[in-house]
Amino acid sequence: MALQVGIVGLPNVGKSTLFNAVSNSAKAQASNYRFCTIEPNVGQVDVPDERMAKLAELVQPQRTVPTTIEFVDIAGLVKGASKGEGLGNKFLANIREVDAIVHVIRCFEDENILREEGEINPVSDKEIIDTELQLKDLDSVERKIGRIEKQAKSGDAKAKRALDVLVDCKNTLGEGKNIRSLQLEGEDREAIADLFLLTEKPVLYVANVDEAALLTGNKYSEALKKVAHEEGAEVIVMNNSIEAQISEMETDEDKLMFLSEYGLTEPGLNRLIRSAYKLLNLITYFTAGVQEVRAWTIQRNWKAPQAASVIHTDFEKGFIKAEVIAYNDFIHYKNEAACRENGKLRIEGKEYIVQDGDVMHFRFNV
Repeated sequence: MALQVGIVGLPNVGKSTLFNAVSNSAKAQASNYRFCTIEPNVGQVDVPDERMAKLAELVQPQRTVPTTIEFVDIAGLVKGASKGEGLGNKFLANIREVDAIVHVIRCFEDENILREEGEINPVSDKEIIDTELQLKDLDSVERKIGRIEKQAKSGDAKAKRALDVLVDCKNTLGEGKNIRSLQLEGEDREAIADLFLLTEKPVLYVANVDEAALLTGNKYSEALKKVAHEEGAEVIVMNNSIEAQISEMETDEDKLMFLSEYGLTEPGLNRLIRSAYKLLNLITYFTAGVQEVRAWTIQRNWKAPQAASVIHTDFEKGFIKAEVIAYNDFIHYKNEAACRENGKLRIEGKEYIVQDGDVMHFRFNV
């Protein structure tokens, strides 16, 4: 599943530095000037999951294949982006294509790093980005209202319902709120699906703090947490420069030694990637054999045939049944044969809802 998370924020808040750290396949140029990143850089990152390593220890496969997410480094937005300021239209179009947003916000003081927005104020910085995305969405919503008003007045029930939803969206945006606050579902969600609204996308905030605040946070990150909590969003406190240094180290031993110097047990990036994965409402199931142990990404609440389709579409078309072992059972009994002998291997049909961590084998016939 080619799921993408866009990294956004004002210029010089640490977006490209974070991307350099998070990406294991590309490096963005991080420089102290505006619009350093003109074209969006894309990097594919492994989702850290200790369960796969534990399965590999038991199975001893020829290779392991983790699940991944793509992160997109989108150039810094500025006030007026919704009207085209600072190449805003191009950057907003890049955001429109991603599935979720990581919003990086500066929560540190450093007079050597340019800042045109005045004193450090994470809440204000968040509002600047929110406003630009809301204004762009408002334009999209008003355009569609203009297109379907006539249909709705003619008595078209579907168009009338869609118009009601669009008006609700317009009012919400006009109040300075994001579309995701409406939590639209079903037919209501379909009314705006073709608009790919920016403020409907789920969001995760990164508070980029200085070294002194890495473990405890500071007044800036706490202020950000307060407003994020009000909208039900998570805040990850990180120092993006430290994360970039960790990512450049070649061995796990060097990384662990460096982390211990800062009182950390794992990179903040691991928390960020796991949180982004969760934000997209994703879960992982595993296939485990002598050739490979592999993690597969699916949407939560998918049934077994849908889950099988990410391996190959033929698996869904010709689905017969799934052999399922709960992860904890596999770890306890150490192999598939022992799980089978102890009644921990289940045969599930088409209606089975796959659970996070399931170890699965599909039987199919095409």
